[in-house]
This record gives sequence, C-alpha cells and structure tokens, in this order.
Amino acid sequence: MNTIDQDTLRNVVQNVIQQLGNPPAAPANAPTNSPASNPAGSAAAAAPSADECCKAPGIGGKHGVFAHVCQASAAAQEAFLKLKELGVEGRKRVIEIVKETCVANAEPWGKFELNETKIGRLDHKIEKLQIVGHVPGVEWLAPNAMSGDNGITLEEYAPFGVISAILPVTHSVPTLTGNVISMVAAGNAIVFNPHPGGAKSAVMATRAYNQAIERELGIDNLICTIEEPTIETFEKICKNEHIALMAITGGPAVVDAAMKSGKRSVCAGPGNPVVVVDDSANLDKAAINIIAGAAFDNNLLCIGEKSVFVVDSVFEPFMQAMERAGATRLDAAQVDKLTTVAFDISTGAGGCAQAALNRDLIGVDAAILAGHAGINSAGKTDLVFGETDADHPFVQKEQMMPMLPIVRVPDFKTAVALAKDAEHGYRHSAVIHSTNVDHMTHMAKEMDTTIFVKNGSSVAGLGLGGEGYLSYSIATTTGEGITTPKTFTRIRRCVMVENLRII
Repeated sequence: MNTIDQDTLRNVVQNVIQQLGNPPAAPANAPTNSPASNPAGSAAAAAPSADECCKAPGIGGKHGVFAHVCQASAAAQEAFLKLKELGVEGRKRVIEIVKETCVANAEPWGKFELNETKIGRLDHKIEKLQIVGHVPGVEWLAPNAMSGDNGITLEEYAPFGVISAILPVTHSVPTLTGNVISMVAAGNAIVFNPHPGGAKSAVMATRAYNQAIERELGIDNLICTIEEPTIETFEKICKNEHIALMAITGGPAVVDAAMKSGKRSVCAGPGNPVVVVDDSANLDKAAINIIAGAAFDNNLLCIGEKSVFVVDSVFEPFMQAMERAGATRLDAAQVDKLTTVAFDISTGAGGCAQAALNRDLIGVDAAILAGHAGINSAGKTDLVFGETDADHPFVQKEQMMPMLPIVRVPDFKTAVALAKDAEHGYRHSAVIHSTNVDHMTHMAKEMDTTIFVKNGSSVAGLGLGGEGYLSYSIATTTGEGITTPKTFTRIRRCVMVENLRII
C-alpha cells in the first residue's frame, strides 16, 4: 500500500484551503454577489455554514435545543463529563427531577402533543406521562462480584458517554422521557432526533427538563434535541464522533440505516401484534382485555392488539362478548366500506393487489372510523371490530387505528399458524387467551416474540396490569427486548489477583 508522508499531506491541505479562499472566477453571464450589485447577497455570503457554526465559539443552543447535530453532540459531551463528576447520586437526582417534572406537566404536555400530532386520545396521552415513575433507574445497575482462591473480580455497568435516540411521532414525549430515565441512570447524556411531526413536543419537554436540572445541579444540555429534525440530521448523527450508541424507535428504513451506520444500535423495529382465542378462554375477560389494549391511545402502541384469531366453536360467543364490553361491531358491508377508506388498493406487478394505508386515519377516534363504515349513530365507542379473512389488509398491515379484524379459524393450530404469518416474523408481540397450558406453550414456542402475554391485555407486557417494569422502548430487531438502564451500558471488568479475598 502506498503511503503519503506528512509534508505531502500538509501541502495538499494548504492548497485546498487556498482554493477555498480564492474561488475561480464566475462565467461572464453568471450573476454576481458583490456588495455593490447585491447588498442582500453580501449578508447571505457572510452567513456561516452549518459546519462553521459548529466550530464557532459561543454559537449554539440553550437548555438542550440545537439547530445542528455537531452543536448538540458537543454540548452533550460536556454535560456527560459534568454528570460523571456527580456520581451515581447525581444520576438519581436527575431522574427524580425528570419524573417530577413530567408528572406535574402531564396534562398540559398531553394536550400539546395531541394538538401537534393530531393522533391518539388525550386521556391516554396524559396517562402515559403520569406513569413514568414505573421506569426503572440506577437500582438496575448493581455490580457483579466474583471471588475465589485467585483473588476478586468486579464487573460494573459503565456509560457509553453520548447516546443518540430517534423518537416516533406516536409517543414523542413519553418515549423521550423513558429514554432519558434509562440512559441517564446508566450515566449517559442524550441527543434526540425526534420525528418532525412531534418535534415541538420534544423541544418543549427537553427545555423544561434541562431548566429544572440546571437550577438544582448546575448542568445544562444533559438532554439535547434537534429543533428541526430531518433525514440529513439523522445522517449526521450516524457519523458524529461524539455519539457512541444509537437507540432507534421507528420504521424499517431508519432501523436499517442505523444498523448500517457502523455504530452500535439498539433498534425497535416494526410489529404487528396478534391474538389467539381458543375454546377454553374466558371470553368476557378476553374481550375486556383485548379492547383495553387495542383501544389504548387509539391503537398507537406498537404492542397493541392488531388482529384476533378465534377458534370457530367460540367465534360467535366471542363476538357477542366484544359487544357487551363496549366495542362496536361492523357487518361485512360496513367492513368493506371502511376498508375502501382506510386503504388504497391498487394492482401491482404481476396482477397482485397492493394495499397502502391511509395515514390520515392513523390514531383517529373509533367514532370516526364508525362514521366511515356508515354507522352515524355509533355514539361514543373506543373500538370498532368486524370479521375478516386472514389475508385482509386490516390483518396483514400494522394499521395503528382502533379497528380490530377478527378471523374465524377451524382449530387452535390453524389459528397459531395464521397468526404467525400475520406477525411477519417481526418477533415483536403476541397474546393468547386460553386456560389450556399446552396451547399457551405451543403458541409461545411458535411465535418466538419478544413479548408474549397470556390472559391479559397487551399492555401487561409492559408491567401495566402484569408484573414487571415499564419502558417505552422495545428492542425487537436487535434483541435487547424491553430496555432498561443496563441496555445503555458497557460492562467493565476489574480484576485483583491474589488479593482482597478475605475468607
């Protein structure tokens, strides 16, 4: 391999700098930007580029809100070093501040996010912010010690430094807050690239958290966000030297890009959670639980029930149980009518029908869907449902709206096979309602999902109605599962040979 000596390299750099300082003359017919001919152009020419802004001292955001990735990452790096000086007790206090601030502002922030995103339900937006106390902190990071005749070994969970997190529009502030708790508990600072549709909500929460942290602990910019996020800012995050780890909550495209970035990534990929109801299930309880999960925040949750496969022998009793529990049943014609509005069905290559989701219906109220189905007197309803076949777009697509397709199947094993097909191998979430232990075991093995709930609502998989802890990030693609502070740490081992063992 040919090498370039330092003198040669230095000469190349100097030549480039000279060329940048003395650009070639413009063609004779090109407009000029001289002060005489274009006063406005003078100011524009003098405006610093994004890269120049990054290098210029004193140019940047305050209370975590930045225009450029390089500014945000540099500020976060500085904040990380300050947090490090405060130790574990400092992390604990940051988490307390964040939780207290979030709960105190749950109602106005929930209203703000709903107004910005136009998706979901206000009562559930507020609830998601009120329950942040269930997200674990530094208590998850107890060290692991090993001792023997050869001495003692200590393993501890160390921070990465600066982490970047990508936020979804479906849960902008809750996901941001949950990530802050887990990542700061691990000792990290954060740079967020929110979804553009929820960026104002992210900015609002980021600024409030930093202001509260600075007042008490003297650290600003521990939590940073890009004020106007774009694909370009995401790409800059992927290349930024300060960012050691990326946490992604988003669609397949952004997950794929993160995993190709060369940085370690913790990725929550797509999901299409399925439910099986067998002939041993408590149908009324199943209906109540299914509605609770599928209707929560108008089915925006990635773990929310998206389709239900019911054994034929209990199909009609189950449908009646759904009605008793308050859901609105659609007949075949009404399902068809809603389908034409919810999906754009076109014929693709080879004559195959392709269904594209109508994004205007994502997260809308169930009453709106009922109206599109032709039910104008539905009144207040949290969920609409109706019978479909297994190939229906409502089954195969992660539609994120409070419409639940119910598929009739001849037997349990067929139900599991069709459910597995509809889940598309995402290994995200699945639910079963059954009192047959063999059935539970069979489905759990077949689905191989990150979350598997038996006889409960999907949200029980997050510790809400079931045992466990809460997190707003579920790493299905990369396999970490429901994230904790440990997810955002490096394991470091310290070994003392032939000493410190006191037995």
